[in-house]
Formats: sequence, structure tokens, C-alpha cells
Amino acid sequence: MSDPQSYGDPVDEPKEEAHDVVGRAHEGLADAEAARRDAVEPEEAAAAWKERESQQAAAATTVHDASPVEPSTSTAVSAPAAHRSVDLDDEDARWAAYAASAEPEAPAAEPVRDEYRTDATVPAAAAAGAAAAAPTVAYADESRPVGAAQPIFVQAPEAPRPRGNRGAAGAIGLLAALVFAVLYLAATLGLGLLLGRIQIDGLADAALSALATWTLWVPTVAFFVGFWFLGSLINRGGWGHWVVWGLIVGVISWGGYILGALFAAPFWMLTVRQGVDVVQASVLAPLAIVAFVLGRELTVWFGAWVARRGRRVTELNDEAQREYERTLEAGPVLSQ
Repeated sequence: MSDPQSYGDPVDEPKEEAHDVVGRAHEGLADAEAARRDAVEPEEAAAAWKERESQQAAAATTVHDASPVEPSTSTAVSAPAAHRSVDLDDEDARWAAYAASAEPEAPAAEPVRDEYRTDATVPAAAAAGAAAAAPTVAYADESRPVGAAQPIFVQAPEAPRPRGNRGAAGAIGLLAALVFAVLYLAATLGLGLLLGRIQIDGLADAALSALATWTLWVPTVAFFVGFWFLGSLINRGGWGHWVVWGLIVGVISWGGYILGALFAAPFWMLTVRQGVDVVQASVLAPLAIVAFVLGRELTVWFGAWVARRGRRVTELNDEAQREYERTLEAGPVLSQ
């Protein structure tokens, strides 16, 4: 049998320090209970209670494991490294470990969404080592605070456009020119009957032949042009303008008769002397005077029609202007 000493020196068994800590915790509880039963002073009871809590915290945070086996759980210990090993003999260290374990961990700062910027987030705190700073929201327009009333743009009403009377003067002038042609044809046939150049039984043939002459249509066209030109100048003017300036239309009609006589000659086949003779013979011709009188009178009477419509257009324009001014005075109205 071999010597026991050959196997080496005896190994000391590890002391169950955890059991000692638990035992001291129970002793602290017992002391506190005894102090409560014996009606000790409040200071002593509070000191005993603190001693018991410190012993429990030290027992919970101190790990004595001589086994090399890795722990089965992979969850990281949430307590700080300073809390994992505490000297049980140092009372100040135990109190510091208990206070550190009782403090809640600060939650991680979450990024703050900025609704007024195109970038994703704004940091909620400063870098490590700096104090916790409140996030600052940046606006696209620094001069306009959040929640400020937004401006509302409304379209201003357009001023009414004045209505004219020139179109009506042209339309009425067409009707007046038709009347001028009929009356001028009647004057031509009547003058032919008086001078004996047209017989009663040949009146229809004379009328048809007169419809194809330059002396009928050139004065008629000249009258229409003169009437419409005068209507464009007067526009919405009163009837007095037509009475006074109707002489111009009469002169234009008279000139149309002379021009028609030149076309009937025809003037492109005449010499200068012959052309002058045709003009001199047409200046005081009976049909030239008829053209002047018809142009003057028809302008006066049909001009009264144009002037009456001009007054109506003026009233409509005034009413539209008053409505426009009332709208401006009322201002914009928001529809509910």
C-alpha cells in the first residue's frame, strides 16, 4: 500500500461562502425581528434593515463557481460589470452596488421624425460625454411657426369688358343698303318714265337691265361702306351724331354714282379728256343727286335704330360696372 503522501498534499475544500452570506442574511432578519419585538429605537431598526438588504444584494451579485462549465443561457447579464463582483467585507462597496442595481437603465434615445425636412431623422441627444440635449426641430421656413394660419389666395374678379355697338351698326347697315338699292332702282325707273326713255310695257325689261348696271350697285356699295364707317366712329353715340354726320354718307353715295359712271364708260378705254367729260356730266346728274339724298336720309333714320340699341348697350355696361364695384366692396367670401 503506497504512502498517502505520494499522492501530494491534501486539497482544501472550497468554503461555501454563499451559505455564509445567506446565513448572515437570516441573522440580519432575525435581529431585525428581535429589535421590532423588543421595541428598539427606530434608528437601530433602520440600520438593521439596511444591513439585511445589503447582505441580500451582496449574495445576489456575488458569484462563486469553481466549475469550468459554461452557463447554459446565452442572455447577457444586464447588470454593469462593477456589480458582478463586490467585496463583501467592504460595507461602502456593498451599498454602492445596491444603489447601482436599483437605478433603472436609461432607454436608448430614439430618432425623432422631423415632418418639415426632407432628411429622415434628427438626433435626439448629443454625442457620448455630452449631457442629454433636447432635439431641435428645423423648419423649411424659419419665419413661419408651426400652426400659423396659411394665406389663402383668391382670384380677383375681372373688370367687365365694355360691349360695343359696331357689329349692330354693320348689320343694320346691310338692311339700309338693301333699302337704298330698292329706292335707287325705283328712282331710276321713274326718271326713265318721265324722260320717255322707258315705256310702261317695257318697265320689267328696263328693271332687269338696270340691275346689271354699275350705276346701281356701285352707289349701293358706297352707301354701305359709308354707313358702317360712320357707325364704327359713333359706336354707342346718340342719334344727334347720325343726324349731323349723315351728310358724310350722302357725299360718299354721291361719289359712288360718279365712280359707277366711270365703270360703265368704261374708264380703262377712255382718254383723260373723255374721263374728265364723264365726271363733269355725272356731278350734277339727277341720279347723282338722288344717291346723295337717299344716302343722307337713310343714314338719319336707320341711324336712329343704331343709336337706340347703343343706349341699351350703355345701360348694360353701366349695370355690369356697378355689379363689379359691388363685388369688390364685398370682398372675398369663403363658401361653407
